[in-house]
Amino acid sequence: MTKLLAKISRLSSLVILVVAAFTYCSAQTNNAAGTDLRVRVVDPNGAVVVAAKVQLKTSTGKTEERTTNARGEAVYTGLTSGEYRLEVEATGFSAQHVDSVSLAAGHNQLDVHLEVLGVEGEVNVAPDERERALDPRGVAFSNVITGEQIAQLPDDPEELARALQEIAGPGSIIRVDGFRGGQLPPKSQIKEIRFRLNSYASEYHEVGFRSVDITTKAGVEDWHGSLNFGFRDEALNARNPFAPRRGSEQDRRFAVTVDGPIWRNRTSLFISANNTQTYDTKTIFAAVPQGVFTEVVRRPLRSLNLSARINHSLSQTHTARFEYQRNANVRDNLGIGDFDLPERAFSTTQTEHILRVGESGVLFSKWLNEIRLQTRWQTRATHSASDAPTVVVLGAFTRGGAQVTSDARIFDLELADNFDFGFGKHSMRAGMLLEAATYRSAETRNANGTFVFSDLAAFNDARAITFTQRVGNPSVAFTQYQTGFYWQDDYRWRKSLLVSFGVRQEAQTNVGGKINLSPRFGVAWTPHASGRVTIRAGAGIFYDWFAASLYEQTLRLSGERQRDLIVQFPGFPDPHSGGPENTLPPSRIQLAPSVTLPRATQLSISTETRLNKGFQLTVEYRLQRGSHGLRSLNINAPAKDSERPDPSAGNVLQLESSASQSFQAVFVNLSQTLPRRRLSWFINYTLSKATNEADSALSLPADSSNLRAERGASLFDVRHRLSAVLNTEVWRGLRFGMIFYGSSATPYDVTTGFDNNGDTVINDRPLGHRRNDARGAGNYNLNARLGWRFGFGKPSEGGSSPAGRLVKVSRNDPFGGIAGGSESHRINVELYAQVSNLLNHGNLINFSGVQSSPFFGHATAAQPGRRVESGLRISF
Repeated sequence: MTKLLAKISRLSSLVILVVAAFTYCSAQTNNAAGTDLRVRVVDPNGAVVVAAKVQLKTSTGKTEERTTNARGEAVYTGLTSGEYRLEVEATGFSAQHVDSVSLAAGHNQLDVHLEVLGVEGEVNVAPDERERALDPRGVAFSNVITGEQIAQLPDDPEELARALQEIAGPGSIIRVDGFRGGQLPPKSQIKEIRFRLNSYASEYHEVGFRSVDITTKAGVEDWHGSLNFGFRDEALNARNPFAPRRGSEQDRRFAVTVDGPIWRNRTSLFISANNTQTYDTKTIFAAVPQGVFTEVVRRPLRSLNLSARINHSLSQTHTARFEYQRNANVRDNLGIGDFDLPERAFSTTQTEHILRVGESGVLFSKWLNEIRLQTRWQTRATHSASDAPTVVVLGAFTRGGAQVTSDARIFDLELADNFDFGFGKHSMRAGMLLEAATYRSAETRNANGTFVFSDLAAFNDARAITFTQRVGNPSVAFTQYQTGFYWQDDYRWRKSLLVSFGVRQEAQTNVGGKINLSPRFGVAWTPHASGRVTIRAGAGIFYDWFAASLYEQTLRLSGERQRDLIVQFPGFPDPHSGGPENTLPPSRIQLAPSVTLPRATQLSISTETRLNKGFQLTVEYRLQRGSHGLRSLNINAPAKDSERPDPSAGNVLQLESSASQSFQAVFVNLSQTLPRRRLSWFINYTLSKATNEADSALSLPADSSNLRAERGASLFDVRHRLSAVLNTEVWRGLRFGMIFYGSSATPYDVTTGFDNNGDTVINDRPLGHRRNDARGAGNYNLNARLGWRFGFGKPSEGGSSPAGRLVKVSRNDPFGGIAGGSESHRINVELYAQVSNLLNHGNLINFSGVQSSPFFGHATAAQPGRRVESGLRISF
């Protein structure tokens, strides 16, 4: 298998090199003589604008049109010297034109600066508003965060990822330059963050909420760098409501970035390093025989993330990028907290190496192609502080060792290609995705067994319900492949009407059903010439992958490698003192022959309205129905007052594709951007309802003979969600940002705490209760950031073109904007204070649903209280 993946990797690399060599040689041939023009399009912050439309017109009226590439450049070759007229349009920007462009023999370069739409009072050429509203590749199908808004987001990559997922909604996928996984880049290297709303584009695998696409800067013309220091301790923190005292915490973060040209106007280098030394505290809130036990335990984390990225212009129309990441972290004292006492601790060590290669550019003068390859090597190790037998008293406490030792090695490869082409009114995109992975792991878990007691009284009387123990060979090795192919056509029927249709085919090994066609359809209509109102509707089918971790469990616990031994009503502390007749035959997990990929059908309708004074209102209704969902059934559970169907086996958990789910929601988004006042904000509100038949693929029903009772609220059934973001410049260089998240209560399950039906699975519910029919408490968080930026020294003048004349070259502002309306300085300094949970709201979580628990119906934990971080960033 390793040899096969190596061949695939070499073949992918060969494809990239052949395409690069072909396009490079072609460009060199075309540029051997004559007059050339390179037009570079940038926004007010100096960041390049991709997919801008550039028209070059001669005095005779002949027009040549180009689209800017990943470096924001449109290249014209084989021209003659003379006078030309240039027009540039880009979605979200005011169109610009240059009446007289004089080209001399040789290479010429022109930089065109676009202003954000609405900033300039006088615009010479305006794009058609209806076309702008229906552009599937533009901002009409996405919300974009750039500049000052990015600057106000958290500096720590993990905190930044959490903040983006909170804004985007549950289940959102984050991509960086099209790649998934790995660490997010430093904010100084991010060009824009785009929340995509085009749910029915066939290029996307995922269904549901918004996806988050992060685009890094394509190139720089001078050497820049930044140093970032962040610090937090318990001095200004608030005490957790469930902690006996304020726990000691500390967070020390240091980050450095360096980027610049190693071959001017051709090759740029980006380097970053992020080191974190931190520890927080976790609260223990448990009921032990002596009474209520509360404690705070320190949880250290050490991480070091390194990355290097090279962007290289293979030719005037093709760009390649190469990136390497090494991310490593060590976490201690995991597994402690809530009901778990200190001896339950375990530690993890994770290391991953990521290599990414990508190439994009123009083919055959007007078509675009992007190919990317990612390979990743991961190692994960887990070690327990103790391997002593575990004692679980439901809803009260858990003591004993974590009993887990594991070593996993994963190698995965991702190869993707996207090809944009068009004919007349048809704008098409086609592509493919190939993912392959090998998994090798050895996991020893629960080797010394676990006792389960229904309540404290049963523990005091040594009356355990069950004793479970896992035995056998812990080693597993397997491979998994998954592929996807798609085609999409965006047909502009009229200037006011866009019709999109496409299809995607996906398949995966280790499960049945290799034909999984996903037709998608969408329509967008702007009834008015102003383009202020846009109505969208769409429908499509989506499939979900079968997780490798699930397949791994079916291999490991097949009854041949490993198996679970279960003793009913065991003795304590010797489980076998109760008699051999209480020991069941070995239990196992198996995969049903009919397992297929889960499927979801979704439809939606929305309206977007651009109001006066920069307001924009979006309202959307979405309905989703799911089938072939994964869940487990105990097919060897004993019927009432009878034996098991197969007396030679214990519990047989069969993983099936038999669950269904439904989701419906109303989304409301209101936003406003006032560039002159340096103010932007948006509010997202969601009213939703989600139901399903299983909490997870391996969760079992309370009663296998009554599956209708399993239809209930999903664990993610949060009826109300509200998020809001505000960014503004209070005074020259003084910026304020605020992020609010709020949600209504999440559901939880109510159980008796006893094995009422004798199947040894202690999830029985009281009469009259359905799954997840209890609710906890609503939560909200208000995070704020105040930063003051100042600088000194004159800014650099930028680079120059290799030959010919240079009109103007801009410099990227590493802070994502211009402070106080003046130009950036050579050295910029920012001091900031960042507060999470500013109002110190007690967000209660982990409500106990066990009726035998002394905490039944009450929360046993809370999210962290107020935390204050201060920091310093120096950019040069």
